[in-house]
Formats: sequence, C-alpha cells, structure tokens
Amino acid sequence: MKLTYPRSQACTASQFAEPAYSYWATRFGETPRYHRKQWEFCFILQAAATGGVLAPGLRALGFGVGQEPLPALFAAAGMEVVATDLDAERAQEIGWSATGQHAATLDALNAAGLCPPDRFAALASHRVVDMNAIPADLTGFDLCWSSCALEHLGSIELGLKFIENSLDTLRPGGLAVHTTELNFSPGSKTLSTGGTVLFRQKHFEALAKTLRSQGHEVDLDFDLGDQPEDRHIDVPPYTHDAHLKLALAGFNTTSFGLIIRRNPERKPRARKWFR
Repeated sequence: MKLTYPRSQACTASQFAEPAYSYWATRFGETPRYHRKQWEFCFILQAAATGGVLAPGLRALGFGVGQEPLPALFAAAGMEVVATDLDAERAQEIGWSATGQHAATLDALNAAGLCPPDRFAALASHRVVDMNAIPADLTGFDLCWSSCALEHLGSIELGLKFIENSLDTLRPGGLAVHTTELNFSPGSKTLSTGGTVLFRQKHFEALAKTLRSQGHEVDLDFDLGDQPEDRHIDVPPYTHDAHLKLALAGFNTTSFGLIIRRNPERKPRARKWFR
C-alpha cells in the first residue's frame, strides 16, 4: 500500500487502486485516472495527512502553485495557507500563463469552489516568490510543498538547492513534500540545464545523503512498478488515459515525490542564494 503509507517514491499504477487515491481525487473534484499529474496532488495530500501536518490551525506554504487545487483544499481543512508563484510578467515570458500553469490572483486558486469563499479569504494569501531566492521571512510553517515546479528553476543544481532551502521555511519537525521529474532511461545522460531538467536517481540519493547528515529524515524508494500501465511509455501528443511514464526530450520520465521531515532539533542555517 505505497500511497496509503507513502515514502519518497515514483508514480506507479498500483497506487491508483488504493482507497486513498480515489478519496483524494474525489476531494478535488476529479474522477481517478491513470495520470501522473493527478497522482502528484494525491501524493502530496496523503503525505501531508499521514505526516501529521494536515489539520486545522497548522500553516502550509506552497511554491509555484499555478492553478492547482491544493491551496483551496488545505484552507478547507482549516489550515493557514500562503500560496506563492512567479510574478505575472515572468510567467508570461516563459509561457505559464498561456498554458494555465500560473495564477496571478488569490481568487483563481479557489475557482473550483473547493473551499467556502469566506474561509478561503480568511485563511489563504497569495504572494510572489522566486523559488531560487526564498524570502527570509517565510518561516515557521508546518508544511511546504511544490508540484512539478522545481525542475523549471534552471538547472539540476538549482532544483536540489531549492529542496534544501525549502526546509528552512519549516518549523522543527515540519514536513516538505515536493514532486518533480525522474529520468529512468538507461545510462547516465539527462537534461541538466534549461527550462526543464530531469533528475536521475543518483541526484536524489546524493541529496538524501546530505540531508541525513544534517539530521533530516528521508526514505527513498525507486520502484517503478510492474503493471501494464507502468511499462507503457506515453509519447506526444500525450493521452489522458495512461500517462504515468512518458517520453520527454528523448528520455523516459515519470513523476517522483519527495517527503522530507525537518530535523526537530536543528537550528536554521544560513540561506544559500542562487540566481
């Protein structure tokens, strides 16, 4: 029951059959289907729930939220939510506005009505944030998350540094949950720089080693599944029926979710800033 008791893991078909998957998909108004983006939202929600950071009165910080349903669902649960994204001009430059991957206003984050409007207005706020330069005043959160955003920060190095820096926004013992791209093609080649980068297993293993040395908790599982939907590689133009693994820029990729528990005793370190 990999989704019921999640670790840092890849998107696999067996997780779609678990009750937790249909529960969360229904909560954000969708019919469960074999699509990795839908899996990312269910994974983040289940990781937050099982990690003890989805509850009234707790604080959540979202990075690169676009128009995803998570800010509204966390607010509906009674959490104080700070939803962040690029500024509108930068989002337009890289094409996120035209493809529905950017929300410039707070109201856009509850367009589906997943949270009562008065509750959403009271608990949620929207803020412009560069993920490569997280403002120092964003601290003390119980949960921080991002869904397929950190692979767009310019390089593998910047993406990994963002994950590490995101832990500084958490209270001791808080939880970071991030989803991104995993390149599982044979060999060692990948996209290391550019508008979209593709992480390999070795990158997450090195990151986990660093984080554990700092007292943080992370448990990695690179199983890619063994069902027909796991062996199918979706190619452009992509479908919406079996979209767990896909061909991207000549590589086979899937979504990978990271769950990191911040060291409950570690003091905040100096921020590392990258542009």
